[in-house]
Amino acid sequence: MNACDESLVSGSKSTAETARPSAAADVTAQPAAGSGSVTDRWLLMRLRGVLGNPAVDFAVRGSARVTCSAAPVASVTFASRATLLSILTDPWVRFGDAYSAGDVQIDGDLVWLLEAVYRASGMGKKRPSMLRRALALRHRNTLAGSRDNIHHHYDIGNDFYALWLGETMAYTCAYYPTPTATLDEAQTAKMDHVCRKLLLKAGERVVEAGCGWGVFALHMARHYGVRVRAYNISHEQIAYARERAAREGLARQVEYVEDDYRSISGEYDAFVSIGMLEHVGVKNYETLGRIASNSMGDHGRGLIHTIGRNSPARLQPWIEKRIFPGAHPPALSEMAEIFEPWELSILDVENLRLHYAQTLRQWLANYEGASERVRAMFDEKFVRMWRLYLAGSVAAFSTGTLQLFQVLFAPRGNNDIAWTRAHLYTP
Repeated sequence: MNACDESLVSGSKSTAETARPSAAADVTAQPAAGSGSVTDRWLLMRLRGVLGNPAVDFAVRGSARVTCSAAPVASVTFASRATLLSILTDPWVRFGDAYSAGDVQIDGDLVWLLEAVYRASGMGKKRPSMLRRALALRHRNTLAGSRDNIHHHYDIGNDFYALWLGETMAYTCAYYPTPTATLDEAQTAKMDHVCRKLLLKAGERVVEAGCGWGVFALHMARHYGVRVRAYNISHEQIAYARERAAREGLARQVEYVEDDYRSISGEYDAFVSIGMLEHVGVKNYETLGRIASNSMGDHGRGLIHTIGRNSPARLQPWIEKRIFPGAHPPALSEMAEIFEPWELSILDVENLRLHYAQTLRQWLANYEGASERVRAMFDEKFVRMWRLYLAGSVAAFSTGTLQLFQVLFAPRGNNDIAWTRAHLYTP
């Protein structure tokens, strides 16, 4: 393990971490004394400039080092000039690949490093390159494409996710009623938060588009007395959900359907989707809106919980390519394409991005604690790849690069809606 990895496990901070500079700190680069190859120093300075001059030291192993005048949050060492040159051709993809391969060493806190880079570079404002556009076309969310994209991320083993998601197996943002809540407490609080927003009542019927490992459907059935039909195209997740429903005696109240959300039919009292919209694709939003509208009839309620952005942009390209193919966190302006064509009224919008940052911190801590078991399941490259993904996600939410929206909506003429928000906080 490198120094960053040890700090993530133990909570200790390296010397570089103890003097974390502010976002406005002076980060003018200074070549270190005896800092080696002029070419390597120039390349390091070039990379620093591309990244927006973050408060980070950069080095090529055994050759050159470039430091910043402010106290750095971390130090990054590249295995060779070839590694550095490769990263310079496409930093937003190839840094992640080099880190995963072990060709990049981080001394300091990985999350702090990524936060510094995200703030300095203005991540999220980059215009997609031709390569990004081609990648987006390859991972389009057609019926077949959606299955391939979901299989890539979710069907890599329930045992893997069980190592770090907690007892609920909920792979979406939790809700922390207090900052000291545990992960499982916060995931349960999230489920209650959504149920109260939807005003669920015993005997009602709910359809869930994209159910993950099925725990939210079970929660609705057990605690709110509703009947649920839940759709998902991940075979492994559906198998897990059906087995858990049978084990907990809820199979008669919850039906898990291994099918695409576009196959939803029938009328329900509530439509809900938690963590699926990121995989739908903007071109399919009008279709999703039609399905939600048809599902709710004239008197239903709906809620969509999704990762989002302040303005339209593509997902971080390395995560899109290696972790989440076909994913797109929408801006609220893009989400309007779900509601406006069908005159669905938006009733409430809540942003829980700091709750997601906290959720991810706890996932990352669990993941580090289970890293030896992950290594035995896969290999060292996989361990580093998913560490970077989780740490980068913490940084994205903590810096505001990503948001977490809960949007409550209803058919235009439905007046059976909450008068105030008091019911959300007085269960």
